[in-house]
Formats: sequence, C-alpha cells, structure tokens
Amino acid sequence: MIAFALTAIGDAVHAAAQQPITLNPTEQPAQTAKAARDASMDDYRTHLLALTTLVEACAKARDIKTCDPMLVGPDDRVPLPGARDSAPASERRLIRYGWLRVLLSGAQDADEPPPAPLTGPQAFPGEGNIRPPKPTTTQLLKDAEARLAHDLAQADGAAEPLPAYATERDELSKVLAGRDFRDLGEESKRDTWLERLGNWINLMFERVAQFGSRSAWIGPVLLWGLLGAVCIGLVWGLMQLERRWRIRLIPEGGGPAAGAASARDWQLWLEDARRAAAEGKWREAVHFVYWASISRLESRRLWPADRARTPREYLSLLATEDPRRPGLTSLTGSFERIWYGGRTAAEADYQAAEQVANGLIAGTSGSGGGAR
Repeated sequence: MIAFALTAIGDAVHAAAQQPITLNPTEQPAQTAKAARDASMDDYRTHLLALTTLVEACAKARDIKTCDPMLVGPDDRVPLPGARDSAPASERRLIRYGWLRVLLSGAQDADEPPPAPLTGPQAFPGEGNIRPPKPTTTQLLKDAEARLAHDLAQADGAAEPLPAYATERDELSKVLAGRDFRDLGEESKRDTWLERLGNWINLMFERVAQFGSRSAWIGPVLLWGLLGAVCIGLVWGLMQLERRWRIRLIPEGGGPAAGAASARDWQLWLEDARRAAAEGKWREAVHFVYWASISRLESRRLWPADRARTPREYLSLLATEDPRRPGLTSLTGSFERIWYGGRTAAEADYQAAEQVANGLIAGTSGSGGGAR
C-alpha cells in the first residue's frame, strides 16, 4: 500500500513538471530598458516623433503587439544648450522614457470602470459620497501625447538668450552710489580674522559655562588663571618697555656722550693699539684694539653711547642672530682675561685680537681665532 502511494505521488510530480508555466500578460514583469545612447538633437527629434506615432497607434489598437514597451527604445543623452552634438557625457542631459514604458505595459488592458459611490461612514467628509476619480489609461495616453508634443516643441525651439537686465543694473548702480552706501566696502582679511577669533572665543566661553554648571570649581580656577595671565603679561610688557628704553637708538642729531667709546674715533684707538704693539706693550695693545671695535660699532648706532657699560653689557646688546656676535664674543673674552684677569699678553694675543677687530670694523662677521 505504501509503495503504491509513493508511485502515485512521483507520477503526479513528473506530470506537473512537463506542463509549461504561463503567466497572465498583466503579471509579466516589466521588460528592462536598453542602455542609454548618445543622440544628437536631430536623433532626439526623430525619436520623439516615433514615440508620438507609437502612442497614437497604441491608443487606437490597445493590444500587446502595438503597445509593446520594447518599441520605446533606449533612453537618450542629448547635448546641453550650446554644446556640440559630439559633446562628452559631462555636457549631456539624460532623457528617460521609463514612464512611457510603464504606461505601454498596462495600455493593453481595458480601462477600469468608474468607482461606485461610497455610502455610509466610508464616504469622504465634506465631499459627498464620491471617490476622487482615478485617471484612466486612455487619459494617460492622451497626456503622454501632449508631453511628447511639448518636448518636441522645446527641442525644435532655439535657446533663448538670457536678458541683459541693463535697466535693473542702472537702477542698482544709482542706489549703491547714494549717500547711505557711500562708505560701504568689502571687509578686510584682518576684520574677517578678528570676527572668527571672536566667534571662537565666544564658543569656548559658552562651552565652559555649560561645563561650569555641572562643576562648581571651574569658575574660580578660570578667574584666578585669567588674573594670573594678565599679571604675567603686564610684567613682561613692562620689562620689554624698559629694555627698549635702555637700548633705544640715539637720535640722528645727537652726538656721543662724554667719555663714551665713540666719543673718540675708532681710527685713533687703532693707532694707539699699533703704537703700543710696536713698543711691545701687548696688554695695552689688546685694550686699545677692543675699544677701537666698540667705538666703530657704537658709531654705527647699534646702541646708545654709554661709557659706564661693562664689556658683557656691550655684548648683550647685539642680537643673537647678528653675524658680528661671534667675533665680539671672542674679542670680549680675550680682553677680559688680559685686562681684568691679569693674564700676561703676548704678540700672538694681539695679532688674534687685531684680526677679529678688523673684521668687526669692516662690517663682516668678525669671527676669528681670538686670544686664548
């Protein structure tokens, strides 16, 4: 008995597999459109005329053969206004006909009858008992013909030039030339940067305020931190002012102070150095060479003339990046060791000091061996 039942089931499955599967035309999936093509304006017009003829024939026949969606053809990529027919894809506009394919796929069916009036609670309030009408396929085909005719008219028409708006420009120029807009100008980069900085500061304070509402200690910390930053800034500013006042340049009309190194020409200092060297007084010779260099640099207004300065103070007046600083550092060290340190000077010390001094006097870096 079980074997007979299994044999009957197998025969039924085999018979069902041999039967062809058919679908209702209305249940067939919409056929996919072909790939879009690059079309010239003439090709586009010809395609629109063919589509108009297709819609008219479909509206009359309303059958599968005449209303075949595949007869629509591929979409068109037409050139933009002003572009050539051989324009690249970036200068083209895609015209899709998917809406027409969907319409033709359902045009083979007859129009649905008008809906029956609604009664009872299903009726629309304030509109009676009539359901809003749904457009029929016949009406949609007529609308398709009108749309294609409109597209064809646009394709046949020439692109209209943009208006010049000359009158409007003249009126705006007169308004902007008035007294109310006389001082109107574009914001400078400095104002734009300051505005951005102000917005950033406001945003930071807003975030801090939001955070301070949850943490009570943030307020006193910010207050004392701000006061400390202001005090440090004031002290630093006063120190800079004092330094500038101390090393400010001498006015052009004023002469060197009495007793300053530049009160005596650097040539005279150098002559004294060579005279002392000729007599074998190497210590005095190095002393005169040093002051010849100071007199020369001071005469170039690198610092105010002041005889009370120490050699180290003269050295500190030169900027770190000044190319003459290494030479003056070497000469100052040699002078201090010999003149103030009591070290015995020799001819080699003088020759090295004079070599460095000649570089400083000539305005070069002045770097040299220096006395050891």
